[in-house]
Amino acid sequence: MADNDADCLIVGGGHNGLVAAWYLARAGLKVLVLERRPVVGGAAVTEEPFPGYRIGTCAYIAHMLQPKVIHDLALRDHGLHIYPLDPAALFPFPDGAHFRMWHSAQRTAEEIAPLSTADAKAYPAWIRFWERAGALLLRYFLREPPTFAQLAADVAGTDDAALLETLLTVPLRDLAERTFQDPRLAAAAVGTGDFGQIDAPGSALTQAYFKTNLLTPDRDYGIVRGGMGGITQAMAAAVTAAGAPIRTEAPVQRILVRDGRACGVVLASGETLTAPYILSNADPKTTFLRLVDPAALPSDFLAAVARLKTRSASLKVHAVLKRLPDFSRFLRPDDDLSRLAMIRIMPSLDAIEASWRDAMAGIPTRHPLMQLQIPTVIDPTLAPPGAHVLSAWVTYQPARLREGTWAARGREVGERLLDAIASYAPDIRDCIEDWLLISPEEIESRVGMTDGNIRHLDILPHQMLAARPLPGWSDYRTPLPGLYLCGAGTHPGGEVTGAPGHNAAQALLRDRRGAA
Repeated sequence: MADNDADCLIVGGGHNGLVAAWYLARAGLKVLVLERRPVVGGAAVTEEPFPGYRIGTCAYIAHMLQPKVIHDLALRDHGLHIYPLDPAALFPFPDGAHFRMWHSAQRTAEEIAPLSTADAKAYPAWIRFWERAGALLLRYFLREPPTFAQLAADVAGTDDAALLETLLTVPLRDLAERTFQDPRLAAAAVGTGDFGQIDAPGSALTQAYFKTNLLTPDRDYGIVRGGMGGITQAMAAAVTAAGAPIRTEAPVQRILVRDGRACGVVLASGETLTAPYILSNADPKTTFLRLVDPAALPSDFLAAVARLKTRSASLKVHAVLKRLPDFSRFLRPDDDLSRLAMIRIMPSLDAIEASWRDAMAGIPTRHPLMQLQIPTVIDPTLAPPGAHVLSAWVTYQPARLREGTWAARGREVGERLLDAIASYAPDIRDCIEDWLLISPEEIESRVGMTDGNIRHLDILPHQMLAARPLPGWSDYRTPLPGLYLCGAGTHPGGEVTGAPGHNAAQALLRDRRGAA
């Protein structure tokens, strides 16, 4: 042990790897973070794809980062600043109707009333339902996950027992159609997530995961100053202050195994580093199918990993603008420009289902569901004076195309998406100086996420709680002693939460204490 390079090597400097590094370093371990790219942050980075314009190339909003992680790492002391986003989004519809979704359910209901008085009355109860559903899962975020049987036992005899049964058995589309009469409002209320088939049982449980953001404190929900890299740069500063060095441009090629135990890594340069503990922030498929010698793992385990669902891919379009596009027909006379910070385009429930079907058929969606962000209306430091950046997060997309490749067809797909945006902002092309598309294929190669899946694995009932990533292996440990997972492919799941990194570090520390 004395000859090891560290007590713990962390494979990947994404946000969960950084969170884990901080907790381990604060506990007195000698920790080394290894990041393959020139910049830490994984999918939560700010880059400059166009000179003078800084853009969050993948993740784009802080809405689920756990307050405990913010507090423990003192992220605000290390430079994190979140501009609160309220309203959370503007929802425009093709017919010119629109409403703004506020943190206050009552205020949102007032916005909805001109579209449907019945739906305005129903909306507060809809939000109360999802606050309860989110709370049902959030209580387990910072601990090892329960099985569904344990979850059912925890809520037995309470009102949450019926709530859990509803989440598991009633499709999300059914819940929305029971609540809302206006199909536009039903689509806006559903949005997008990994559920894909919103008419499938269990899709509501997936929604409950994302609806934990209803419980995020307002000060922690919003647009990060300097882009999403503001989060991971603050984390990196905290990790460094805790005494853990971070090496960039240090891609791990292989995880070393000796005598049935993980004991180090080999870098792409050929350098070998050793440690008694390895935490992989890579997704489960990358970790077990690419970094570990398959002979070191049970064949049935490897087969189960290969079957894990990573179908929910997305793409991003980034554009630099010489001026703001004209969304005026969706604004009111007293609106300031910050209302354009987040624009969500969800035309209908049918469009959500059709978009998913396209993706599963290997077709770039013909029914784009877009979350448009113009962060420069809140944070002007991201662009030159008077200019802006626009990013569109577009779900759902196939990781692999049925015909052609993303590299060959990306421009064509991007042009169609700009046409779709033009139906809401007719002058969008006149505003654009330049643009690029980051496909699922490029997300995979750039960030290292299998199939471009930003949550590592789809968040589906059979890949949640004690089944994430696999039943029997949801406690951050793996069949290989000394090797742990700390990324979004573990409980509770994806988004920038910090929870997997927090939990994996606690699991390792418990094991280390037990071995002492």
